[in-house]
Amino acid sequence: MADQRAIRGVNRPLRRMGAGACALVVGAALAACAPGGSANDEDEDSQPEGPVSTEVPDEDITLTLAFTDGPEMVEELTAAFEEEYPQITIEEQYTQFSDYVQSLRLNMTSDSAPDIAQYAVVMKELVANGEIMDLGGYRDAYGWDEKFPTVSMDQLTSDESGKVYGTGNLYGVPAGLSLTGLYYNKELAEQAGITEPPTTLEELEQALAQAQDAGLTPISVGALDTGGIHLWAALINTVMPVENYRDWVNGVEGGTMTSDDAVAATTMFTDWAEAGYFNEGANGTGQEDTTTEFINGESVFLINGNWAAGQIAEEMGDNAGFFLMPGQDNSAEPIGSGFSVAYTMSSRTEHPEAAAAFLDFMASEQAAQVISDGGFLPVNTEAVPEQEGVLAEVDSGYQSAVENERINQFPDFAAPAMLDELTSGIQSLIAGQMEPAAFLESIQNVRDSYHEQ
Repeated sequence: MADQRAIRGVNRPLRRMGAGACALVVGAALAACAPGGSANDEDEDSQPEGPVSTEVPDEDITLTLAFTDGPEMVEELTAAFEEEYPQITIEEQYTQFSDYVQSLRLNMTSDSAPDIAQYAVVMKELVANGEIMDLGGYRDAYGWDEKFPTVSMDQLTSDESGKVYGTGNLYGVPAGLSLTGLYYNKELAEQAGITEPPTTLEELEQALAQAQDAGLTPISVGALDTGGIHLWAALINTVMPVENYRDWVNGVEGGTMTSDDAVAATTMFTDWAEAGYFNEGANGTGQEDTTTEFINGESVFLINGNWAAGQIAEEMGDNAGFFLMPGQDNSAEPIGSGFSVAYTMSSRTEHPEAAAAFLDFMASEQAAQVISDGGFLPVNTEAVPEQEGVLAEVDSGYQSAVENERINQFPDFAAPAMLDELTSGIQSLIAGQMEPAAFLESIQNVRDSYHEQ
């Protein structure tokens, strides 16, 4: 796999650079690379039973926080939290992505496990072994259902096996959210006769054709890493019923990606590739490079996420716009793919009330400002700092998607091995080396094999 730190923009505020996959890769990569071992059953009794307390002890407490995303953002978050709770000190345990991948499972099952850790799909197994605390009691006590977006909370619930999402217990809370969509160059769009952002899928196809007819590259797709997946997922989100997609990605029994809707969306993707709508050499170009090419005026549209908005806004100013993939008709609410930097609590922590207070802090106005400055979308939509230009359009799309519960998990969450299968399969579709039905069958097999284990 490519260097995930380069893809995901670790170490830098994501609004300031053209990160590629962002949250898409964190689940599958961490799960696929986790080392072996087994959890210690002795600590299962540390799961809270009965009512929990939101009263934080007055004595001095030190919490450890293990994470791999946004060191500057986390530093500011912990500082703001410590100002609110001066008796609590948070020791940050930042680890570069590759090392975090290798050490997370062993770290969380050790006697020195961190109190709080950044969520990753590898924690599915830790959920099954009782190493991650069920946060249901704190959700009720703090009223998190009212503080955090429902659609994002659902992404962090699972059954006790850790394999089926969207139901069961809560094992984390969201912090900074992400969302994918389409950026467009207003000057180039005008050259092609495109005066407004497309409001239907048909209008978008017409716009791509207009751009091509004007001698322009219609859309930049960084399929070397995850840009192709983002575009394919956007079409799936639009054409496939939301509940059917979520059954598939969440691991619900019977969930399928081989339906007629999925074939239709994938066929549209291959039709666009065959028509020459994608940038030349899309399979050899990463998301960061396509963002640079888009900024330099080499395409009318770009598929990417909110993590690229800062760089685009800074370098393109009012010439850039953003919208979510439009629906099949004007009545359809747009939907995007996204996930969040999220935090879980170890069942081994000796200070659950203090750790829960930190998780609750993610919904505060103070945290919203820090998270926004860090390049993510705050979970507290009412406290989203006012933006201008393309940043405002990204935030507007995000708030609309949250309010209408129109954010789907990235497709690699369907199984630990899914990211590699998606990447190679999408590249084969673009190259005309695989039929849509065969591609869908291949990713369905990966998903089914995982759930049969």
